[in-house]
Amino acid sequence: MNEQLDSQGRLRHLVTLDGLSGDLLTGLMDRAKAYLLAPGKPGPGDGALNGLTVCQLFFEASTRTKISFELAARRQGADVVNLVIPTSSAAKGETVLDTLLTIQSMAVDIFVVRHKAAGLMSNIVAQLGDRASLINAGEGQLSHPTQGLLDVFTIRQHNKNFKNLSIAITGDIRHSRVARSTYQALLALGVDDLRLIAPENLLPESNELTHGRRYTNFDAGIADCDVVMMLRLQKERMQSGDIPDLDSYRKQYCLTPQRLKLARGNAIVMHPGPINRGIEMDSEIADGRQSVVRQQVGNGVAIRMAVLAAIADGKKS
Repeated sequence: MNEQLDSQGRLRHLVTLDGLSGDLLTGLMDRAKAYLLAPGKPGPGDGALNGLTVCQLFFEASTRTKISFELAARRQGADVVNLVIPTSSAAKGETVLDTLLTIQSMAVDIFVVRHKAAGLMSNIVAQLGDRASLINAGEGQLSHPTQGLLDVFTIRQHNKNFKNLSIAITGDIRHSRVARSTYQALLALGVDDLRLIAPENLLPESNELTHGRRYTNFDAGIADCDVVMMLRLQKERMQSGDIPDLDSYRKQYCLTPQRLKLARGNAIVMHPGPINRGIEMDSEIADGRQSVVRQQVGNGVAIRMAVLAAIADGKKS
């Protein structure tokens, strides 16, 4: 039994996309579709979290994920608490686990947590007991499951059949939790032609992300791709020797209008943000007709509404 699922196979926690079925991911995307917000229309929540309390604990900086989770929870009717880490007992040396167990005693139902320590989320799940659920909002360079979900949701809005797609993930893959989670989701949904493109020292270790082809030549890697997913250089997670010379990196790995012509004519361009413009991609691409970067951000609220609602189902049955 997957520790993330309850005895009836419903989502209880979301720590990783690894091991979750394509059917479960498809169900979450189907649910998210109903939560998409039309411009000028009220939020389409269905009250799935009425009577529940969501607590957000972000031990790392966040804009998109933090705001979208809060919007998602509020649109679904939850009470939302945001712990301000610098003014909490964490600043006095209290452990993350002790902080969560203390807050759990106040009848919190769902925790949304971001932290740099790999392995922390599974440890928290093992200690939470039966009442509270955990959603991983970013775990070191290991995992970012809701970002992976919103990425595949965005792809599905443009291409219904995952199996026939050619998808390139390019940039700092080695240090990217986004790359890992999106990779896991793409495999679960049946993508066969998956390409990993990066300088040698920014490709993943040889024993991980083993499905798909690896390229150090950007142009060869994106040739005839349907989806080009660019990644941010994760300087905060790199050793000093891993940080590339930015001029050299731009010349070899920046997505320019000329390079994008190597992909298919209707290819979409993705990026989890924030974008280092002129390094990872030119502004002409980031703001161009093939970019779905803003669409990804909007989809993040709908996907997080769907995840929260799926977890709430098990709590209210």
